[in-house]
Amino acid sequence: MSEPYSVRVTVRGYETDVQGHLNQAVYINYAEHARWSLLQTAGVSQTRLIDRGVGPVALETTIRYRRELVAGDEVDVTCAFEWSGGKTFRVHQKITKADGTLAAEVDAVGGLLDLKARKLVADPREIFREITSAPELFGL
Repeated sequence: MSEPYSVRVTVRGYETDVQGHLNQAVYINYAEHARWSLLQTAGVSQTRLIDRGVGPVALETTIRYRRELVAGDEVDVTCAFEWSGGKTFRVHQKITKADGTLAAEVDAVGGLLDLKARKLVADPREIFREITSAPELFGL
């Protein structure tokens, strides 16, 4: 299996809380940033999704905090897709300091919403295969 997709982010001072560490909500932003970065790298823009009549949706997100992050820390945020064959898929993400220290793990369940029917599409893998130029980034 190839290495998961990864993007580097620098923790900014305004993202920290009164204790001086990264605010809990920002971990979700970093995970979302990495997922959209993967989509962009794979040739899947928001316009392309809308033109296809679908949009990604988050159904569940779990964060496990391992080590604190402070302003100035550089972190790598990974994305690895796991497909079950149904309407949903999982995205496993790690937020790791530049020195290799695991700071957090984010696991999400997602799907693709049919924007007209307002229901999950039956097989999101099929649509990702259709609209991406890099299916390997999705583990396809």
